Amino acid sequence: MSDYKALLSVFSKDRVGLISLVTGHLFDKGINLGDTSFAVLGKGGEFTSVIDIPADVSESELIDELHTLEGMRDADIDVRRFAFGGGDTPPTDITHHIRCEGPDQPGVLARLSEVFIDFDANIVRLKSDQIDRDGQTIFVTRFSVYIPAARADSCLAALDNTASALGQALTAEHSEIG
Repeated sequence: MSDYKALLSVFSKDRVGLISLVTGHLFDKGINLGDTSFAVLGKGGEFTSVIDIPADVSESELIDELHTLEGMRDADIDVRRFAFGGGDTPPTDITHHIRCEGPDQPGVLARLSEVFIDFDANIVRLKSDQIDRDGQTIFVTRFSVYIPAARADSCLAALDNTASALGQALTAEHSEIG
């Protein structure tokens, strides 16, 4: 039996040292981290990582061990083996960083993200926050995206039109691929 790839998701109450606690345990188990992200969501912290797990460590064993760590008893922890085949995936090189900001309203993220489909653009990372500003809830979304070079200007123009119609201000900057 050989090592296997899995997606680790940990959601718990946020606190100082949470990332160190989880990654230190993974290191001690001989588990290697790949693509990893962490975000504070409300009062919780969400840690996700693609991990390479030694064959002699089961998913349930890893979950049980993580639950025994200090403050992790009530955490939501999931380890899911990858079952993706070798098919094509969209490009993940980030060509643009985009920020949209404006009054919060239902459907903002759905309408903005739909624009990318028409231009074969791939959202690589996304982060949205609700911010209270002078008693008004402002929705701020940051996209890191791949947009094919030949379609970038048209995509950004369409995105700006959509953002404007939703009362959102858009800024975009080109990113060097690499």
